[in-house]
Amino acid sequence: MVDAGATRKRPIPRFVPFAEATRAWVRVAAHSFGGPAGQISVLHRVVVEEKGWVSERRFLHALSYCMLLPGPEAQQLATYLGWTLHGTPGGLVAGSLFILPGFLTILGLSVVYAEYGESLLVSSLFYGLKPAVIAIVLQAVVRLKSRTLTSPFRIVLAALAFVAMFSFGVPFPLVVLGAGFGGLFLLGPVVGLMDAESGGEPAARPNTRKTLRTAAVWLTLWLAPIGVLVGSLGSEHVFAEEAFFFSKAAVVTFGGAYAVLAYLAQQAVEVYQWLLPGEMLDGLGMAETTPGPLIQVVQFVGFMGAYRDPGALDSVTAGVLASLVTTWATFLPCFLFIFVGAPYVEYLSDRRFLNAALAGISAAVVGVILNLALWFSLHTLFGDLAARGLGPMRMLTPVWSTLDVGGLAIAVASVIALFRFRAGMFVTLGAAAMVGTIFGVLR
Repeated sequence: MVDAGATRKRPIPRFVPFAEATRAWVRVAAHSFGGPAGQISVLHRVVVEEKGWVSERRFLHALSYCMLLPGPEAQQLATYLGWTLHGTPGGLVAGSLFILPGFLTILGLSVVYAEYGESLLVSSLFYGLKPAVIAIVLQAVVRLKSRTLTSPFRIVLAALAFVAMFSFGVPFPLVVLGAGFGGLFLLGPVVGLMDAESGGEPAARPNTRKTLRTAAVWLTLWLAPIGVLVGSLGSEHVFAEEAFFFSKAAVVTFGGAYAVLAYLAQQAVEVYQWLLPGEMLDGLGMAETTPGPLIQVVQFVGFMGAYRDPGALDSVTAGVLASLVTTWATFLPCFLFIFVGAPYVEYLSDRRFLNAALAGISAAVVGVILNLALWFSLHTLFGDLAARGLGPMRMLTPVWSTLDVGGLAIAVASVIALFRFRAGMFVTLGAAAMVGTIFGVLR
């Protein structure tokens, strides 16, 4: 593991070949398992530790900004880093490649799921992969902790963020807002002592006219296809309904996929009737165990909705087109947020007040990701959970009689492989998938 201080002192290259960066984004996309925690860890390892293209300070600065946005923070971070290196083309390549493997994988799994039901092979693969993802997320939390929680103040903020979300159910936006204010008041006196980024030039003041032009272009790309769908098919067609719904979800989904799952499930099952009860968790299982953002689960929702209401099309064709519609409506706003906001974040990067607030958010990120890791672990290893309350506290506690011993064994073995033997992510996931398949065939 590379020391954070050493990472900050590494000279930042003035020029990175576009082809070399593209190869790195392909590698990041192929390794983007484990939800936001694992994905952020992969981005850090490649871009900061191995390549040295971005300093530790700048990486955390970008991450803090992305955590403030609605939508998938890891995909937005990849877009931001690509934009940092090569402007809009770099951001497009990094952000799009981050989505592509998950889109193709979930599309294939959706077809299999809809046509053949829960096949033994697919369910067995998921059975092995889910516990291994717990180990990957845990590794990411440890790595982020060592690099981010560098003072008692930051440790306190991280702990408060975890307790607020896990024990009291405080909404993610309020946690982020509180961490920002906490950083401003607690870290403000010392944040100016952070090392300056070496080899960098002060960012130029953003051009307001260019910003408005960029916003207009991306708003048009986002909303014009929806207008075409409504105009040609009508507002009640499943494609138009999905475009509207997931566009709305894209701007209110603070906190990532886990934070919005209840809302998505309730709307998809009860209001639009795109899914049957329980199918949302099957879709989440696909998203959790394939590369790409967890919010990619919306693709499965869109596919199933159109598959069951294809209109004049055959079911599979309608599902594939709906996958494209939902992915477009969900992820295109992410590019808008980055390309409009990133220049201002870079310009303000040396402002003490902003650095203090973002440092507080960076610390809280560790607590937020730990909360997500615990949530995922409980739902993976236990068949049933109970909600316990004590005053204002509300916590999920496992029903120990529903413990999946086989899943626990795979999780423990994966932890040992990653931490003790330094096994790679692909090796660990591959071995877990093989064990899960064997178990599924034998049971």
